[in-house]
Amino acid sequence: MKIWNITRILTIFTIANLFINTTYAEPHSTFSKGRDYYEKRGDIVWEVPTKNKVIALTFDDGPDYTKTPAILNLLKKYQAKATFFVVGNRVEKYPEIVKRAYLEGHEIGNHSFDHASFQNIPRTKLLNELTRTQEAIYKAIGQKATLFRPPGGSYSESAVNICKDNQLLMILWSWDQDTKDWMSPGVNKIVNKVLNNVDNGDIVLMHDFVHNSVQTVDALTIILPELIKRGYSFVTVSDLISNKENVGQDIRVTH
Repeated sequence: MKIWNITRILTIFTIANLFINTTYAEPHSTFSKGRDYYEKRGDIVWEVPTKNKVIALTFDDGPDYTKTPAILNLLKKYQAKATFFVVGNRVEKYPEIVKRAYLEGHEIGNHSFDHASFQNIPRTKLLNELTRTQEAIYKAIGQKATLFRPPGGSYSESAVNICKDNQLLMILWSWDQDTKDWMSPGVNKIVNKVLNNVDNGDIVLMHDFVHNSVQTVDALTIILPELIKRGYSFVTVSDLISNKENVGQDIRVTH
């Protein structure tokens, strides 16, 4: 009977200890808390409430040795600024392209080193992805990024905290401005996605590296002049954030 009681007590203790560790351990799963929580805290930015007709074009996954320069040429032609969320291993291959973007007034953001999924990523791997990319960016332009976009938009409490510890602000995108250009859906679909949904303070998701596709470049030849005609200006994400106003709500949820 005494042996049974000891075994029972140990079993209860083990289960209780497991429950405590599970309950209070830092969550690692994707979307561990909702948008409302992170946006109100200022931990993640999806878009910026503003009355000004400004939007931020963002380009992920580059640099690419042909498409990124083509995009830079278009941005220069229309006096537009953008933010490039670069992949570290590609920065090491094409540092001169990243430097050109920076010198022309565009913003360089961190987009991980290998474009690894951040869903359930180990903490050490996540930190390595960030720091190696920061080092590559620093070598290319002489300063580190202050913005980070997780591959695929996957985030967790751990990722948010690591970004904050490394002076990085996590940036996602307006829910109605995901062009899905990485799927090569056709130039018209990319154009219509942006033009039919555009609003002040939008962060538009595009890509300057899409395998065997120039649809993004072609779409920009239509998007840029049309939005300028509508009175919009194109700014970096950091400049967009500086336009933030209290317009009655922190979050403008669109579908």
